[in-house]
Amino acid sequence: MAEAGLVADNVVAGYGEGVVIDGLSLSVAPGEAVAVLGRNGVGKTTLLKTLMGLVRVRSGTVRYRGERIDRLATFEIARRGIRYVPQGREIFGDQTVEENLFLGDLAASNADDVFDIFPALAAKRDEPAGTLSGGQQQQLAIGRALMGRPTLLLLDEPSDGIQPSLVAELTTVMKAIMADRRMALILVEQNIDMALSLCSRALFIDHGHALAGEDSETLRRDPSLIETHLAI
Repeated sequence: MAEAGLVADNVVAGYGEGVVIDGLSLSVAPGEAVAVLGRNGVGKTTLLKTLMGLVRVRSGTVRYRGERIDRLATFEIARRGIRYVPQGREIFGDQTVEENLFLGDLAASNADDVFDIFPALAAKRDEPAGTLSGGQQQQLAIGRALMGRPTLLLLDEPSDGIQPSLVAELTTVMKAIMADRRMALILVEQNIDMALSLCSRALFIDHGHALAGEDSETLRRDPSLIETHLAI
């Protein structure tokens, strides 16, 4: 099943002369949700950017649905069903909420599906996105990615800067989206509770290497495993 999803094999990538992702392998089956966990600065965000074509693969391969995508441009990867929500949201504050959403799919006739998922955005559809709260901006960033109806979503630190009640609400909404659309997810997240709630398994990385993989239920039963992997 993983071969029908995303398969990264022995990937090396980085910036300039520096290597950040160093021989990392990862597979995600259709509809599966995988958390990527690790300390700050170990390559988690770079991994997502590499999968999205924003950082070039130096060696190794990335395949999606059986097709090699590591030499494709970012827009070509997006057209194959992969979308990326960066940490910090990167919305366009001077444009309206609805205008931001249409940037996720310029061919869309409306944003009704996203407004159904995030009613708070519907109420502010004509307001500048920069006036939204942090939680609403995160909804907007995710909604923009959902406009293209992705089959795989790369989500980087969605709980960053959001109050706990909104994190719980976002977790519930994301579960429903994944179940309804059978959308796969790769989640980078410091909020362990959110990560284990959304994802069926976790991959721990350090300095661009995959250290260990554990299923979420095992990690919930024995939190000391998380401390061990993150302390390496």
